[in-house]
Amino acid sequence: MHATVNAATLERVLGHRTRFDARFGQYFDSLTGRFDLPVPSRYVPRCLDLLRDLSMRGGKRLRVVLLYEAARLVTTEEVPGLAEAALSIELLQTHGLVHDDIIDDAPLRRGGPSTYYAYRREFPGHGATALGLAVLAGDLAGFLSTQVLLEAEAPVALRQALLGVHTRTAAETVAGQIADLERDAHALPDEEFLHTVTDFKSARYSILAPLTMGLLAAGEDPAPHRARLHRYARLVGISEQMRDDCLDLFGPSGDDAAPVVADKSTGADIRSGRRTYAVRAVLAAATGADAALVEAALGDPRCPDATLERIREIARAAGVDGRLKAEIRRHAEEAAAEAASWEPYWRAEAVEFFRSLPMWNVDRMP
Repeated sequence: MHATVNAATLERVLGHRTRFDARFGQYFDSLTGRFDLPVPSRYVPRCLDLLRDLSMRGGKRLRVVLLYEAARLVTTEEVPGLAEAALSIELLQTHGLVHDDIIDDAPLRRGGPSTYYAYRREFPGHGATALGLAVLAGDLAGFLSTQVLLEAEAPVALRQALLGVHTRTAAETVAGQIADLERDAHALPDEEFLHTVTDFKSARYSILAPLTMGLLAAGEDPAPHRARLHRYARLVGISEQMRDDCLDLFGPSGDDAAPVVADKSTGADIRSGRRTYAVRAVLAAATGADAALVEAALGDPRCPDATLERIREIARAAGVDGRLKAEIRRHAEEAAAEAASWEPYWRAEAVEFFRSLPMWNVDRMP
């Protein structure tokens, strides 16, 4: 993590992740006892296996860390409901990943096959069955994400409050996914529209929801703080999304190479026709034959590597890489400043974690 995060904080963050992964595994071990399964169905147990596999492949568990650190803004004591809130938000993430990979026709996720492609391999020649099973797998993860909150060992009022945040966030995230598809219908999407897509599709459930739920579990009313929490979440989300888009266009290097390549190859956004921050920047800068080349490549799944390299050359010649990195840094710095303004409201040590976090993305840029 960022160099200013001290060893004790790093140890605590790693502890959040380790304890959560153990709890997540236990959750899946007990899942067949949480609701009735149709017997002797083979498809339902297989669906649960695939959901477990995708969920336990991990990722950074940023949402889990944010949830627990948000509670520390208020108290260092153990608080009820956090473990179930962590499970719910990660199950919602699994739901989103399964459906995203269907929409994007993505074969890989987290270094392994996407749920959709796992089913496609298991049902060759039966595309409708594979598609249907993948859709239902994503749906099941979504419903389980709400059930786990209803079963939380926490006061009823807290369970209801957490569920309210969760369901609102889920609806907003789906709306963001719809807007994400709309984005690609624009020849040159407005940058503010891209910010809105990022806000709804990722920032609200990856950052704002864990912050809000962590405060709730710790006994804090987050309503008076929603505007400042949302500003922070939006700025961090935009910085992260710009970084991801930049890496997809220009390619990872050093420590970034392994995790990025494991999920998708460089140039996947162009081949899929996604008009991301990076692609929009190239389109805005290119003219004449260069612009035509970029437009022809967008949405071509067989776009040659040589064409992608030419697009990178066009982008670098126009200074797109430098401008994107400057914007990534600017949004991260603004997020850090926003977090610093929280000191009058919450514990200074916990505020410092949120102040340091946004610059992590900047430090990881190749």
